[in-house]
Amino acid sequence: MKWVEVIVRTIPENEDIVSDILYQAGAVGLAIEDPQDFIDLTNDKKSWDFIDESLMSFDHEGVSLKAYFAESEDIPKIVDFIKNRVIHKPLEEEGKSYGEVILNSVDDEEFSESWKKYYKPLKIGNRIIIKPSWEDYDEKVNDLIIELDPGMAFGTGTHETTEMCAEALESLVKPGDHIYDIGCGSGILSIVAAKLGAEKVTAIDIDPVCIDVSNENIKINGVEDIVQAYKGDLFNVVSDKVDLIVSNIIAEVIAGMVKDLNTYLKDDGIFITSGIILSKVELVENALKENNFKILEIKRLGEWACIIAQK
Repeated sequence: MKWVEVIVRTIPENEDIVSDILYQAGAVGLAIEDPQDFIDLTNDKKSWDFIDESLMSFDHEGVSLKAYFAESEDIPKIVDFIKNRVIHKPLEEEGKSYGEVILNSVDDEEFSESWKKYYKPLKIGNRIIIKPSWEDYDEKVNDLIIELDPGMAFGTGTHETTEMCAEALESLVKPGDHIYDIGCGSGILSIVAAKLGAEKVTAIDIDPVCIDVSNENIKINGVEDIVQAYKGDLFNVVSDKVDLIVSNIIAEVIAGMVKDLNTYLKDDGIFITSGIILSKVELVENALKENNFKILEIKRLGEWACIIAQK
């Protein structure tokens, strides 16, 4: 099968906006290449063992977002949609754009293999190790290994939002907890929760590709008895109250779903959420406070924030 790769080269501040545009266009996969991520990792001693210095070569100083679309789709219409929103910004900002748009054609093997060179084992928190299923790793005492093959689904563990959510889970998940993962992507946070001792985790995503990939990763990690993945929109496939909800999506959706949290969280339950660009922290924080949630912590990493709140 052939795929069309649409590359948008932009600046880090526009990453969230452009990602949203590409997903609105129907992208089935999205890879983000940011040279700053590699610079940050080389400055982080905990990650030295995982860095492949041969990857420190980029032909673009900003961020490159690579979105993938089946060649059988109406590509001209999709490209027009993207260009109109990336290159032609709102009238009040006429003359500016979010970046440049580039098209490539790739086949299945190239699509599935090319991005793997950028994905190496990563340590998160005190003992969580996110390990690509195709990579070797010398396991150490107390390591909690998460085997992952993200395929076409968003969520490799390397993004700041995923990292902050995983760190929060490491400190907050208690043995026996029941948990919802809203917008599960590749299933990484659900698997982390299960391996940290949760008794039951329900992973939900609106994208069927994410559910397929999550189920594969759930099997790879041997947590099928704990984690079940369902296709659904936010809470429309669940009814029980749980101990903790984690949601790594986007700020506007998070702010809109806050009003429903009381229905699905037990008293004193915890809400961990990210996918929040720094400029949108107040939007989510205010929505939580308006619905009587206590803000326990706001974590920041790079251009992103993670909010931890309690009912």
